[in-house]
Amino acid sequence: MENCLFCKIVDKQIPASVVYEDENMLCFKDINPAAPVHLLLIPKTHIDSLAHTQPKHETLLGKMMLKVPQIATDAGLTNGFKTQINTGKGGGQEVFHLHIHILGTPA
Repeated sequence: MENCLFCKIVDKQIPASVVYEDENMLCFKDINPAAPVHLLLIPKTHIDSLAHTQPKHETLLGKMMLKVPQIATDAGLTNGFKTQINTGKGGGQEVFHLHIHILGTPA
């Protein structure tokens, strides 16, 4: 997507503090953290929101959800963490590229 902030981060047009990356997803530190650890996990494929996912995204979404605990542990969140997906304007979504917030306080 041409004007998508997160797509520009994926394409390395905008810098980010990346903590994890593979061929399917990218995780980076939120620039306005709401917790001591606040990361955003995004698919490299542009999907507007969780409401816009389709059956073809099932494998990608599964891989992302399975990666969350590993990313959280690597970030020091060994006593637990919170995940959040804001969906649509009414759900508090500000950047319209699907993203999972990973939040917590290191042990």
